[in-house]
Amino acid sequence: MREAVVDLAAIGVAALVAMEAAGTAEILGTVTGATLFFALVLSGVGCLALWWRRRWPVGVALLLAAIMPITEFVGAAVLIAVYTVTANRRWPVSLAVAGLHVVAFVPYSLHRPDPDLGILGANALHVALLSIAVAVGTVVRAQREKDAVLRERAEAEARLHLDRVRVLERERIAREMHDVLAHRISLVSLHAGALEVRSDLSPEEIARAARTIRVGAHEALEDLREILGVLRAAPDTADGLRPQPGLADLDRLVAAVRAAGTVVEVENLLPDVALPAAASRTAYRVLQEGLTNARKHAPGSEVRIRLDRAPDGELRVRMCNRLVPVGGPVVPGARVGLAGLSERVGLGGGWLEHGVRRTPDGELVFQLAARLPWPG
Repeated sequence: MREAVVDLAAIGVAALVAMEAAGTAEILGTVTGATLFFALVLSGVGCLALWWRRRWPVGVALLLAAIMPITEFVGAAVLIAVYTVTANRRWPVSLAVAGLHVVAFVPYSLHRPDPDLGILGANALHVALLSIAVAVGTVVRAQREKDAVLRERAEAEARLHLDRVRVLERERIAREMHDVLAHRISLVSLHAGALEVRSDLSPEEIARAARTIRVGAHEALEDLREILGVLRAAPDTADGLRPQPGLADLDRLVAAVRAAGTVVEVENLLPDVALPAAASRTAYRVLQEGLTNARKHAPGSEVRIRLDRAPDGELRVRMCNRLVPVGGPVVPGARVGLAGLSERVGLGGGWLEHGVRRTPDGELVFQLAARLPWPG
């Protein structure tokens, strides 16, 4: 719409200049009668051709160059056409079109010399006006190219940022699924170790342990398949994954750990209000990692969990277990779980601390504590 208005304005200005020039020529007697009428018709054709100057700028300029030796009434239309060519085409084409119009004006100036400027003066003025049109068109073209470069750069940076966000999201999902996978594998290993060292189990207990191993192995394979799918798939295909667990799934996690033979006591003092999804997932990961480590490094030790909300509005997660000597097979690990967990909690705006503590009774326990933001 804006371009159409500008084109109509250009046609109107060119037509007004043509009519003014025709009126002046008639008053002075330089162009009259049929010649004047023919010049006005050609000028009208040249002015109307400006409507197509954006689609065919060189073609419109060539049409006006053909009219210029006959009448100078199209002078304004010529300047607009030369400006359009310069603003939309490269230097060689722009200079060729401007040079053509310089040459095209010479026959007219020789046939009808200006009474005030003369032949040289009229041609010099024509060259000066064409130079202004070329200069303005050059500035406009340079600004357009600069805007295009900036726009392309901004779009490239936006795409790069989006790709980076997608990659980070894929890595986050893969890390969370890795935690789940490690948890399931540790359960399978513990049950398998129990079958290995316990020769007094009844057939029902052996069947139950074997069923737990089978289910855990199947779930571990499903988790591994999802991890590989996340890492191999396109960045925008991770949305179809199953939702990651949060504190709402804590009972199921604790039940699975208890089924593996670990005594777990949970003291949940959280108020019955909505918990932020990010804090819920992070707290679940803290507890999952803590339970996994307890089974690995302190098998048979009771684990105590406490969840509450601090007066300052933070979610507090605390877990501790007594240190015991490990006498059986140990589940291998990468020994980076707590480091990754600290990073995860830190990215969520909280903090994590862990280490060996001595209770008032003189007992050594391993304690894991986290505080997570809980606005509102």
